[in-house]
This record gives sequence, C-alpha cells and structure tokens, in this order.
Amino acid sequence: MDVSGFGKTVPDMRDRPGRDPALMDLARKLEASFLSEMLKHSGVGTPRTTFGGGSGETQFSSFLVAEYADAMARAGGIGLSESIYAALVRKETVA
Repeated sequence: MDVSGFGKTVPDMRDRPGRDPALMDLARKLEASFLSEMLKHSGVGTPRTTFGGGSGETQFSSFLVAEYADAMARAGGIGLSESIYAALVRKETVA
C-alpha cells in the first residue's frame, strides 16, 4: 500500500512465521483503533481554517485518520499489537 505518495509501501507485520494470522490481524486492528483515537485527539484530520476542502474534507477526514492509523499499525505501530497478540496467545493456551 502506498501511504507516502512516493511509491513506498508499508510492510505487513502479520506475515511473520509461526503466528496465527487471524489472531495477529485482530491485535493489529485493536492497535489501529487505539492509534486512530490518538491521532484524532492530536488534531490529525482536522480541517484547515484557510483554503480548506470545505464540507467534503470535514465529512471524509475520519477515513483519512483511520487509514493513517491502519498503515501505522501494519508497519509495526507502537508495539501494542505485539503485546495484544502475546496476551491473546497466553489466554488461548490457558483456556
């Protein structure tokens, strides 16, 4: 996926050997959700006051923030998905 506009792609961290891809995907989605909230609160996606995109920019800014968060999580994020995955694996082995 091209997230930079310069043709670079974001590696998908779910493809490591020996991992349950469905469980890792769930952990990555949880991290992306957390990152999305953090980005919203930091002002990413907030429409500009001058020369902005109007109502269209306001309506679709949440999609931009969600895509940024998803790309960050796929690229390794802040390590939260690794912790979530490990906790889910521990929970699965105990149950």
